[in-house]
Amino acid sequence: MDVLRNFSDDSLVEIIRNGQDINPVLRFLYRQHFEFLRNYVEQNNGSRQDAEDIFQEVLLAFIELVKLGKFRGDASVKTLLFAMNRNTWLNELKRRGRALVREKAFEKGKESEDPGTQAHIAGRESRKQVLSIVESLGDTCKKILLGFYYENLSMREILERTGYETEQVVRNKKYKCLKQLEQMLASNPNLANTLKNALNYE
Repeated sequence: MDVLRNFSDDSLVEIIRNGQDINPVLRFLYRQHFEFLRNYVEQNNGSRQDAEDIFQEVLLAFIELVKLGKFRGDASVKTLLFAMNRNTWLNELKRRGRALVREKAFEKGKESEDPGTQAHIAGRESRKQVLSIVESLGDTCKKILLGFYYENLSMREILERTGYETEQVVRNKKYKCLKQLEQMLASNPNLANTLKNALNYE
């Protein structure tokens, strides 16, 4: 059974610097300071496990500081450990806060992006269906319907594209093409609705 030993600041620093067995020193530091430092962490949105993790990190940093000769004894070991514990925990809270913000932003981005993506895919699929159906009506109907509904061409522009005699002839042909569509789709109401929504005609 280990005998509990007490160390002054100077003696524990000397042991660490000389590379002696520091386990008794570590046990002493834990016994003397952990509960105090744990209390700070738990009062600032942390758990006991957080406190233990932070304390381990602080001890390693403290030992490294002493070995590098950067601890000059201007403040007590207790004061230094508290400052290191506080700074390490506050940095951890900031890191967690940034991670939470990123996570929320990512989730929000997914929420706002997914409907748009779905709408884009649905629109693309709808267009494919429309093109497939319109193409089955023949080249002339395809030119008239796609020109009028998708390209927003005027009857004059469609007239030039199709080579008919007058705009009225184009209008009549457009009407016949739409009637053809209605007959084709009479047996498929769902597809008919898709087409009507896409072409926006009554």
